[in-house]
Amino acid sequence: MWFGNPDWSRTHEPASQTSTVVTSLVEGGATCTGRTVVDDMTFGISGEQIHFDTPTNPAAPARMPGGSSSGAAVAVAANFVDFSLGTDAVGGVRVPAAYCGVLGFRPSHGTVSHTGIIPVSASLDTVGWFARDPSILRRVGHVLLQVPFAAQRNPRNVVIADDCFQLLKSPGDRVSQAVTKAVEKLFGRQILRHENLEAYLNSKVPSLKLFADKKFNGERKSSSTNLLAFAVHMLRRHEFKQNHLEWINAAKPNLDPVISSQMQGALEITDTNIDSCHAIRNEMRSALNDLLKDDGILVIPTVAEPPPKTGAKEIQSEDYQIRSCSFSSIASMSGGCQVCVPVGFHDKCPISVSFVARQGGDRFLLDTIQTMYADLQEQAELATKTSASGNALSKETSAEIAKEKGNQAFKEKQWQKAIGFYTEAIKLNGNSATYFSNRAAAHLEMGNFLQAEADSSKAIDLDKKNVKAYLRRGTAREMLGYYKEAIEDFRYALVLEPTNKRASLSADRLKKLFP
Repeated sequence: MWFGNPDWSRTHEPASQTSTVVTSLVEGGATCTGRTVVDDMTFGISGEQIHFDTPTNPAAPARMPGGSSSGAAVAVAANFVDFSLGTDAVGGVRVPAAYCGVLGFRPSHGTVSHTGIIPVSASLDTVGWFARDPSILRRVGHVLLQVPFAAQRNPRNVVIADDCFQLLKSPGDRVSQAVTKAVEKLFGRQILRHENLEAYLNSKVPSLKLFADKKFNGERKSSSTNLLAFAVHMLRRHEFKQNHLEWINAAKPNLDPVISSQMQGALEITDTNIDSCHAIRNEMRSALNDLLKDDGILVIPTVAEPPPKTGAKEIQSEDYQIRSCSFSSIASMSGGCQVCVPVGFHDKCPISVSFVARQGGDRFLLDTIQTMYADLQEQAELATKTSASGNALSKETSAEIAKEKGNQAFKEKQWQKAIGFYTEAIKLNGNSATYFSNRAAAHLEMGNFLQAEADSSKAIDLDKKNVKAYLRRGTAREMLGYYKEAIEDFRYALVLEPTNKRASLSADRLKKLFP
């Protein structure tokens, strides 16, 4: 029992029994090969260890491995073991998994036993695990979760948080495109949704506004994920203080400066602050449940930035702590489960994507990753090659993404939003008849008949056989009073597609009215 700090070992008796999770795994057939390094009192997020050597990140040796479960992630990434265990309150498994390029799973809060685990923050603590192989990740989960057998369910709702991927310093479009293609291939396009998570959280988690005056990087920024991370850190500091401040004051241990500065801040936390954190947690749980339902998955980045360079001073700052956990705070505060999946490299650093399910959706999430993993890796590799093949192709891919967002907005009857996305697609690739024709459909819904006619005409110029463009121009011309021209459009649509009932009915109706 050393808790990442030699003074803890010096002042505590060795553990008298094995933790429940280790016992369960050994009884399930696993072999325990050793213990791994953690951050000081498992409180850090960078992986730096001031008392012992910081584990070397096998995926990026000049970069930090991430914490608090740094050694466990490194052991899997270095192929020393098939899987390893770690603890995760604010990102202790997910961040090192992202930094080291391995799979990392944080279960729903309360689903895996904490017996025999030294608490850091009881309302956030979970026991998670790392693996390179999704089948092993899943097998470990089945042992630890101890849930009854159930038929595997496919997701019926996959929500991609577009605004989160746009914040990345790595190629977010490449990652979200790989997920989109994999989901379409396996489950169909109809289950995909694109969401602005910032706007969603602002509307569904109003208590975040209680921390809106906080500053990050010296600036006042009301990003909902940053505010959420701030609340998570405040709650963790408060509960860590309750658990360990008495020992810190009595033993006066040599502590990592991160802990010392965080404890100073913990002394200033008020009961009102903690009440606000609890309100945010309740609202977050409801928000995630409403967004995902039983068979839904939220797709987000795991981390906002690549791992810091070894020895970087930034890792001591509160800004870094907040930024590192901005996305992981979603599952931490809602109590949901999350899996980090590696999807290649960018600038010699691993990049990853995370999938989040509501609390209790652990088996569903592990099963889904098992199903998606191979296709996701294939699509990520294709996206990398596409990105490397030139800017023109990249623009075409971005245009397709914008079109899909427009289609989603159109389906949700958000006509103006759809027009915006189709316009973005046209700016990126002005040679697609589909983009103009789709924008014409949205303009028709808005009653913008002149714009609809112009877009339809442009679509026809680009593709003389675009039936939908003729139908939409005919409709626009009818509404503008150009009946003869409208009849011609409907008739031409029938020439291209003789069985088209809409064209036939419209042409017949207008001929009767205007013979």
